[in-house]
Amino acid sequence: MFEFLLTHNNTDNPTVMSILITVLVSFFLSSLLVITYEFTTKSIHRPVHFLQAMALISMVAATVMQAIGDSLARGLGMLGALSIIRFRTVLDDPRNMAFMFASLAVGISTGVFGFTIAFIGTIGFCLGALILRFSPLSNTNDLIGILKIEIPKEGDQEAEFNQILNRHCHHYELEQISFLNTKKKEQILDEEGRVIDEISKDHLKALHYLIRLKRNNTIDAFMKDVDKLGDLGDIRLRFDKKNIRL
Repeated sequence: MFEFLLTHNNTDNPTVMSILITVLVSFFLSSLLVITYEFTTKSIHRPVHFLQAMALISMVAATVMQAIGDSLARGLGMLGALSIIRFRTVLDDPRNMAFMFASLAVGISTGVFGFTIAFIGTIGFCLGALILRFSPLSNTNDLIGILKIEIPKEGDQEAEFNQILNRHCHHYELEQISFLNTKKKEQILDEEGRVIDEISKDHLKALHYLIRLKRNNTIDAFMKDVDKLGDLGDIRLRFDKKNIRL
């Protein structure tokens, strides 16, 4: 396709027209990646500088590839020059890294006049992102619940609590078990804030869970079932967006 139109161009000394076409095509294809990222991303964290960088980095890659051409000496010199730059921006989301690499691939392909590869690769990548956006893989909830519950050491409450977890949670993981100090007591206060009684907690143990509720389950329904368990101590539940551990 485009390679046939540019066969008269020398990769060591590209013409002004071929350079212009390369830059424009790389910017157009990387803009398609940006639009696809905007449409398929559910997170509200969409930094403008990341979107701009994704659109511009393909042009930089295309320019670098045209400057290098087929010269090994140029390639080594460019490698040494680029090693001076320190990239300190951390992409903690693997999906963002995939889009950034896709934009780099577009720039590299267009830089060596592989326009057919760039076009087909970009369209395929965008279609793949759209398919995943509407697939069950995009329905997972990123909110991870951090649950701390004090439960009796003896009795059936722990087994009943595990049944509640199996019923309401898509995944759950027991992270820590701690036994309470026998000297630790819970104070019961009156309306004026005076201590009227103390209850020992030596019969309880604290369980720390990471939980992810099922899509159709609510926090209120989960806590209502937990409250039905008798003789429990302190219950604390907090939801946070945790990093995925690979």
